[in-house]
Amino acid sequence: MLDRHVGFVHALRETGLPVSLAEGLDAARALTVIDLTERESLRAAYAATLVKRPSHRPGFDTLFDLWFPPATTGLYGPRPGSGDGTGTGTGTGDSSDLDTAELPELRDRLAGLLAAEGGGTDGGDGMNAFARAMVERFGRQPASPGRQNWFSYPVLRALSPETLMARLLAEVLAGQERGGLAEKVARQRIERNIERFKQAVSTDVRRRIAEDSGIERIARSAVRPPLEQLDFLRITRADLAELRREVYPLARRLAARLTVKHRLGHRGRLDFRRTVRASLSTGGVPLTTYLKPRRPHKPELIVLCDVSDSVASFAHFTLLLTYALREQFTKVRAFGFVDTVDEITRFFVPGADVAEAMTRLASEADMVRFGRTNYGHAFERFAERYGDAVGPKTSLLILGDARSNYQPPALETLRRLSSGARHAYWLNPEPVNQWDTGDSVATAYGAVVPMRECRNVAQLAAFVEELA
Repeated sequence: MLDRHVGFVHALRETGLPVSLAEGLDAARALTVIDLTERESLRAAYAATLVKRPSHRPGFDTLFDLWFPPATTGLYGPRPGSGDGTGTGTGTGDSSDLDTAELPELRDRLAGLLAAEGGGTDGGDGMNAFARAMVERFGRQPASPGRQNWFSYPVLRALSPETLMARLLAEVLAGQERGGLAEKVARQRIERNIERFKQAVSTDVRRRIAEDSGIERIARSAVRPPLEQLDFLRITRADLAELRREVYPLARRLAARLTVKHRLGHRGRLDFRRTVRASLSTGGVPLTTYLKPRRPHKPELIVLCDVSDSVASFAHFTLLLTYALREQFTKVRAFGFVDTVDEITRFFVPGADVAEAMTRLASEADMVRFGRTNYGHAFERFAERYGDAVGPKTSLLILGDARSNYQPPALETLRRLSSGARHAYWLNPEPVNQWDTGDSVATAYGAVVPMRECRNVAQLAAFVEELA
């Protein structure tokens, strides 16, 4: 059990979930006060001590099912005197052999599980047992001698749970009006149970692959990195809504850091009246001087972002960040470029969808001449058309991979722009080990504007923290 615990905690760290040494020890102590034979109590104890955020729970559950499976393949061997190939019940009260039952009978059993609350009267155990039996029957694919592969698709194709929807609705709503609230509730319950069945099949397939190939190997590919560690270049549209919740707190902190950085090391002017008044208590000797508090600097921000196809996903994140920053800065202007530049602030209307904004950018904004990224020409064009936007109250934030298709980089133009701003920073979504490869001029640009690798939310948060 100790080896299993250590391996499980290590696997959580390997997949990006933050688990400290102290938290691992807390989990080990929690195991001493629960019944280890109750698997869900074990899951709850680990989750309470190791999981910090709701977004980390899916990855935790996947790894828990691999390291502490509800069953092992050995439990499905023939029972003495049973004569069957599975020896597995469905938890539905029917003891007939699932290994030899006809497909219509199997679909009938699945229909009963899908129509029930929670996937069955036993809290879902019946559905899980049925899913394991179906993987044993349909999910096996021959491989090399002595080995076999396991897949979810053959199971779902054979049973086709989605095609049972119409039949189940007809049975549940017998004698009731269609299209009303009752149908909506029934449809939602059936859809949840279908998804639960698919997850049970996937879980058992992963378990069997792990038994054949090793838990560590399958764990590395089975769990998606947490959202805060997901590369911006690989985010999907489904990730954008979750990223929006992550970005807004960072935008507030970024605005605060830029303000504090300006104020640190600068003292306000002497408050003569308070100083003289305080000196009356010491016979007119000003032992304590008072300073007028500085007025907080209201930062203005210029965002200059590469929206070419090579960083399209990063550009989606850039728009999210710009939306959030608009609420924290007194003035935000955003500019996008490929091989020329255009102001895109007008697309950032409150409540607009980021994907729709990107579609409008592609069709309406003047950011493309020949379609090949050209940082040098974009910087020169920006200085020519919008150079007066950068001033002593402005923070300049450049977002892009610094790949300019071997075109002149216009370093002097960039140096002139950055020197006129209060702050200038460059966030690059590429790994550092890829800088200066191919057409990248990251080091040359980084010598003019401080450049940071920013591949995910975690690195963006680190950048914001280091500003102070």
